[in-house]
Amino acid sequence: MSGPGRPQRPQTEPGRPQRPQTEPGRPQRPQHGFETRAIHAGQEPDPTTGAVSTPIYQTSTFAQQAVGEHRGYEYSRSGNPTRTALEQCLASLEGAPHGFAFASGLAATDAVLRSLRPGDHVVIPNDAYGGTWRLVHDVFAPMGVQFDAIDLDDPGALAAAWQPTTRLVWVESPTNPLLAIVDIAAVADYAHDRNARCVVDNTFATPYLQRPLESGADVVVHSTTKYLGGHSDVVGGFVAVVDDELAASIGFVQNAVGAVPAPLDCWLVLRGVKTLAVRMDRHCGNARAIVGLLDAHPSVDRVLWPGRPGHRGHEIACRQMRDFGGMVSFTLRGGEAAALAVAAATRVFTLAESLGAVESLIEHPARMTHLSVEGSTNAVDPSLLRLSVGIETLDDLVADLRDALDSVS
Repeated sequence: MSGPGRPQRPQTEPGRPQRPQTEPGRPQRPQHGFETRAIHAGQEPDPTTGAVSTPIYQTSTFAQQAVGEHRGYEYSRSGNPTRTALEQCLASLEGAPHGFAFASGLAATDAVLRSLRPGDHVVIPNDAYGGTWRLVHDVFAPMGVQFDAIDLDDPGALAAAWQPTTRLVWVESPTNPLLAIVDIAAVADYAHDRNARCVVDNTFATPYLQRPLESGADVVVHSTTKYLGGHSDVVGGFVAVVDDELAASIGFVQNAVGAVPAPLDCWLVLRGVKTLAVRMDRHCGNARAIVGLLDAHPSVDRVLWPGRPGHRGHEIACRQMRDFGGMVSFTLRGGEAAALAVAAATRVFTLAESLGAVESLIEHPARMTHLSVEGSTNAVDPSLLRLSVGIETLDDLVADLRDALDSVS
């Protein structure tokens, strides 16, 4: 059974550029390899000058040929050529017929959740990103949206939480910060059989490592701030959509609410995406070596990385991912005090929030990125540290982390 609503494709909203389309309700079938599309999709040389790099159309408005007649753009909140290039490129990488860029990952999340109405029920992971939890718990729940936070890598938990009013299942895989793996195809099938949608936050994996639409998901969300941008110099979000009706709704929200990225921000993400494949290969390789260090160190209690054979979701990750990513979490035998000491002791790993950029970062989720879930069922173990393993010289990363761990042995 298909997901909710696969109507005829709506007409393009006036003032919005045409978007890449394919057969209604079907993911796009790429004609070129991933790396080729990352560099060229939506980014033909500029027809006026021949510029190979997509121009930054730093303009708020566009001249019209006559009243109501324009060249596809009228006002940059509604559409901008640089943003169109980004949307087409990322939609191609996810294999989606529709793509929408936003000013942040949470703005993208908000646009998707606006499809819910008072009385609707949504299921989210019990270790969801703290910002997602805060948005659902503190913004949508007071407006009448009901939710349950469950262990989505436990098939029985979804059945137990399901309600007649469940309209959406929000998946992270890998999750943040516990790096749990969710069987996307199984969750999507379960949701579709009950006329609900499956949304996947694919920020940690990126479309290079995982393409949820091919596993049956209806929507993919990204914080483009992270791996897609890749250089800690831009904030943004993205939504890839299969369903035409939902795409029209999200496009309307994008324009009506106006949480859109600036042209320069779109250009920065486009530039970052061009090297996504080579960066992700290096992130994964460095992370694999860091996991080896953590596994062998006496100060470490648990290591969480889906590439470890002992990881609960390892077999599923092998099936739905190309590689296992650059995010690594671990707990310290010395508890929170040891975790704080290690976080303070690194020098190459920078103590900072965020993730997915070329530089390596270390953070304490309970006091930093996930402070908003303190005291809830989503509360994070205070002995947990999260690493975003960058692409620096591997020997430097290993030595830095080893010295920090030795300091609490």
